[in-house]
Order: sequence, then structure tokens, then C-alpha cells
Amino acid sequence: MTETAGATDDGRTKTITWADPLVSAEAAKTMSGLAFLEALVDGTLPPPPILAVMNLRAVSAETGRVEFRCTPDESHYNPIGTVHGGFVCTVLDSVLGCAVQTTLPQGQGYTSLEIKVNYLRPLSAESGELRATGHVTKPGTRAAFAEGEVRDGTGRLIATASSTLLVFAV
Repeated sequence: MTETAGATDDGRTKTITWADPLVSAEAAKTMSGLAFLEALVDGTLPPPPILAVMNLRAVSAETGRVEFRCTPDESHYNPIGTVHGGFVCTVLDSVLGCAVQTTLPQGQGYTSLEIKVNYLRPLSAESGELRATGHVTKPGTRAAFAEGEVRDGTGRLIATASSTLLVFAV
């Protein structure tokens, strides 16, 4: 599916294309969490639509650790002319959750219970490609814990986060 936001007076537009999200969601039920994330990284499975909206892509996955990359643009700006903090929070929520997912066996899923984000510096469309990493600090069968960070194109630390995630049968 493709959706195009309306053009502004100066011609700015953004077109977002995504695959059917249920294809990957159904496949996730038949795979370990690590196998699922590896399939997203290598393109065997289509990414969820949120990744297209965020210009976000999974670049590596191993047990307990993931790395995503993204490039914010003006469509992610808040009213004061910087990338909205919710963008960074969503990126961190994604890598923290996916890091936990890599530790889960087939038939298990997760959802965020809470996330704590520390914003250290602002972002703009000129910040370059962001590198977001998440790692599990304590895996679990009912709750899991993860930490992560986002760095800008020059390697400067932008934000850190910690999260508690609920683990459940799917």
C-alpha cells in the first residue's frame, strides 16, 4: 500500500509504501524471535509499516542485541523545528522490544510495560543517519528488561532508554 501526504505550498511531499503487516505478524508465530528478526534483517520477511513511516530499518540481530538505522527528515519535526522526541522514543521502543524478541522461543511475544527515555541533545534533518542499538539486560519468561541508545551520524549520543517488557504466549 502507498500513502502520500499532501504537498505544502513549497512542494514538500512524502510517499510511504509498505507491505501487508499480517504477513510478518503471522510468520512471527511460527519462528523463534531471533529467526524472525534475522528474516527482517535479510529481507526474507517484509518489515512492519512503522519502519517505513520512520525511515527505520533493522540492520543486525543476535541473541539479546539488535541494531537499527534511520534517517530523520522534516516530516518528523515538532512545532519548534526539531525532530519530535516521540520519534526518538519510538526508535528506542523498537530496538528495546526487538532485542527482547531475539531471546524468545517460538510461540512467545512481548509488549512494552514502560519505557524511560533520557534525551541528551536535539535532532534535525541534518543529524545524519542514526544508529539505534538495544540489548537485553535481563531476559525472562514473564518480564524482560532492556537498555538502548541512539547516536547521530557523527557518533554523538542523542538519547538513552531502559524498558520493562511483558512476555506472553501468542
